[in-house]
Amino acid sequence: MVGRGLWVCKPRFGKRGSRFGVLPLLCAAIVTAALFSLLFVDSIESWVTSMSMNAAVEAHAGIIPPQSVPPTRPEEFLLMPSPLVCQRAKPYLITMVTSAPANQRARQAIRDTWGGEDRVKGLRVMTLFMVGVASDPGLAKLLIEEARERGDLIQGRFVDTYSNLTLKTLSMLGWARRFCPQAHFMAKVDDDVLFNPSSLLHFLNRSRNPYEQGDLYLGRVHLRVAPDRDPESKHYLPAGAYPPSVFPDYCSGTAYVLSRSALLKISLAAAASPLSTPLPPEDVFVGLCARTAGVLPSHCPLFSGGPAVPYGRCCYQAMVSIHHISPRDMLRYWADVHSSAPCSWLGLRASLGVCKVRAMLGLALGLELGL
Repeated sequence: MVGRGLWVCKPRFGKRGSRFGVLPLLCAAIVTAALFSLLFVDSIESWVTSMSMNAAVEAHAGIIPPQSVPPTRPEEFLLMPSPLVCQRAKPYLITMVTSAPANQRARQAIRDTWGGEDRVKGLRVMTLFMVGVASDPGLAKLLIEEARERGDLIQGRFVDTYSNLTLKTLSMLGWARRFCPQAHFMAKVDDDVLFNPSSLLHFLNRSRNPYEQGDLYLGRVHLRVAPDRDPESKHYLPAGAYPPSVFPDYCSGTAYVLSRSALLKISLAAAASPLSTPLPPEDVFVGLCARTAGVLPSHCPLFSGGPAVPYGRCCYQAMVSIHHISPRDMLRYWADVHSSAPCSWLGLRASLGVCKVRAMLGLALGLELGL
C-alpha cells in the first residue's frame, strides 16, 4: 500500500520526458503544506481553539459584591513564609504549586529543577507550595519541619483531600492577593507538572501589548465541558449544584497563569461566591469565577492539559508545562533539556510539531506515548 502511494507521487514525464504531470505537482504541494503545518502546529491549534471559544460573558447570579469580601489575614494559614517574603524579593512571576502533604519527593524534585530558579531572563521569580492539613499526625509534624527548613510552604486551614482542591485554590488565590501584590503574574501549577518559566516569560514578553497591563487568564482552554452527573465519579456535580448543561470555557488546572488584575478580580469573585455541595472541580471553579469577573480565558498551545506530551529535548524546551511527570523523570528531563545549547528555531518548531502529532496519535489510539 505504501509502495503504491509512493508510485502515485512519482514524477511522470510527458512523451518527450521533459514535463511533469499535474499529480506530482499536487503531491509536492501536499508535502509542503504538511511540513508547514508541522512547523506551525501550535499556531494552528491556537487559531482553531480561539475560533471555537465562546466569547460571551454572562453574569452569575448570587455573587456578593467584591467590596464586602474581608481581607485575607495571616492567621488564616497554619504555615507560611514571612508575610514580607514578596515585599523583599519583588518577584515578577510567582508560581504557586498545589501539592499534597505526602508528596515531599515531588516538591523536592521541583526545588531541584525549575522551582530552584530565582531569576529567569533577568526577571525575579519565586516558587511556593500550597498544602492543606494532613490527617496523619506524623505527616503533619514532617510538614512543620519542612516548612521551617525550606521556608516555601503555605498551609491553609482545610483538610487536604481531593474533594477540597477547590478550597486549596481559594486559599492560594487569597494568599497571593494579600501577600504578593508585587508580582506581575501568578502561575498555578500542580506538583506533577514540569514547568518552564523561561518559555512562559518568552511567550508573555514577545507580545507587542504586554499582558501585564490587562486581564490575562492563560493556559490550555477546555471547551464546552459537560458536568459529570455520575454519582460514582470523583468529579460528580449534581444538577442542583450546577444546573447548566456545560461549563464556561476554562483553563486546565494542571497549569495556568493570571495577570495581577485578573488575579484580583477572580480572587474576589471566588471569595464572594457561594460554594455548592459537592464543590465543583477546582479548575472549573476558577473558570466560573473568571466568567463572573468578566475575565475570558486565553488558549496557549504550549501548556499541556490534554493529550500526554512525549519527551523530546527541543520540544520540552519550547513547552511551558508538561503534566503527569514523576519526580524521577522531572530530574532526568530537566537535566537533559539543559545539558547542551538551546535548540535552534527550526529544531524547536520541528520537535514541537512532532511532539504534538505524537500526542494526538497517542490520544486517538488510546496510548500513553512516552510515559
